[in-house]
Amino acid sequence: MTMTAETTERFRAAVEKGDHAALEELFTEDARLFSPVKFTPFEGRPMVLGLFGVLLRTFEDFRYVGQFEGEASTSAEGTQEPSEILLFRATVNGKAIHGIDLLQFDEDGRIKEFTVMVRPMSAVQALGEAVLQGLAADGLVPDGTAH
Repeated sequence: MTMTAETTERFRAAVEKGDHAALEELFTEDARLFSPVKFTPFEGRPMVLGLFGVLLRTFEDFRYVGQFEGEASTSAEGTQEPSEILLFRATVNGKAIHGIDLLQFDEDGRIKEFTVMVRPMSAVQALGEAVLQGLAADGLVPDGTAH
């Protein structure tokens, strides 16, 4: 098993179990998370992990339903990097969500860039509202300024 495949399996297991602590060592210090609800990325491991804390309690019935491995250009540097895509389904505030997580890795097999894409639009809006409330509740953003 490659380093990236091992990281992906550990990531998937942590998310499916809701094990927030197990996520920390899987991300680089300067990790970036691109979300569907904010144009600029969440930057740095503490912020990314804070966001995962909110996501883990926001999603209901979260499950991964597929996985693909390959290479893709990163959003930040534009370099081709080992990448994995995890397809998921979940519910947020009664809205069914279908989405993908794009994980991109550094040379040590840790996640340096993470992109979330979800559909449909109604689910994006429900997710955005729930995440903003969660980030504000955790003191990670001031109320109403996460956009």
